[in-house]
Amino acid sequence: MNSQDLLAADTGMGAVTLRVADLDAMTAFYRDGVRLTVLAQEGARTVLGRPGTASAGGAVPVGGAVPAGGGSALAVPVVVLEHEPALRHASPGQAGLFHTAVVFDDRADLAAALYSVATRYPQSFTGSADHLVSNAFYFTDPEGNGVELYWDRDRTEWSWTHGSIDMDTVYIDPNAFLQEHLTAEALEHADTRPGRVGHVHLSVGDVASAKAFYVDTLGFATTASMGGQALFVSAGGYHHHMAMNTWNSRGAGRRQQALGLGLVRIEVPAADDLGALTARMRDAGVQTADDGRTVAFEDPWANRIEVTTAGRG
Repeated sequence: MNSQDLLAADTGMGAVTLRVADLDAMTAFYRDGVRLTVLAQEGARTVLGRPGTASAGGAVPVGGAVPAGGGSALAVPVVVLEHEPALRHASPGQAGLFHTAVVFDDRADLAAALYSVATRYPQSFTGSADHLVSNAFYFTDPEGNGVELYWDRDRTEWSWTHGSIDMDTVYIDPNAFLQEHLTAEALEHADTRPGRVGHVHLSVGDVASAKAFYVDTLGFATTASMGGQALFVSAGGYHHHMAMNTWNSRGAGRRQQALGLGLVRIEVPAADDLGALTARMRDAGVQTADDGRTVAFEDPWANRIEVTTAGRG
């Protein structure tokens, strides 16, 4: 693949939209468990996120909010909840969301989020792993959507073999992790500390089609693969911005309208990057909707993707 066919190195992920049946319960989980802040709430839509920095992709002013200690703040939307009570849960084996992964700047912040979810929603915990590039803890929200909370090791500690990132799944004792990294300060101020969507992992029908769409057309680079089971892709040498697996969904076709994943957002640095991506999609015959700020399309399983320039998602 030519460099001009790749997504820009500074590409990142924006907020994930979830269609939910119980808006109050889901808001409580992400607010009181994950410790996200409600950034906007209007009718059937709630936006939750964390403070960010001026350089954070998708950072927007926190309307009317004053952070701890005063001053101004930027907020990074992480999850958008849309109330869709008429919809039902997807059938087993359908394509869609595997998990939304929220990345934290340091292990103390990760430990605070882990402690908060584990104490308020103890039945939601599903596992933990040292992936060599990161420490990760996994949960399921009240409506069955996967959630990963993680912290990245510095890139200088990552290893690559023949162009593939070295990752593994080594058990982490969550209680030992908390004992080592949880601090009273991080726990007290958890919802004022940075956090953002680090990657999004999807369930798909087959890996070959996922590669053809997300790598050959959209412009991510493959960072790791597990044969016909899973694919990991990124921009700029990150371990992965997106992943796709067939562990529960092999052979799945296009999704029907259902609760769960509503929208995946990708943020590119500049308008030229958005234009180049749009041209690639159209050249490949992918139907797009372009309003001049955002380009939207569907992957082969009808998972909706929106791409925008950073700060406009």
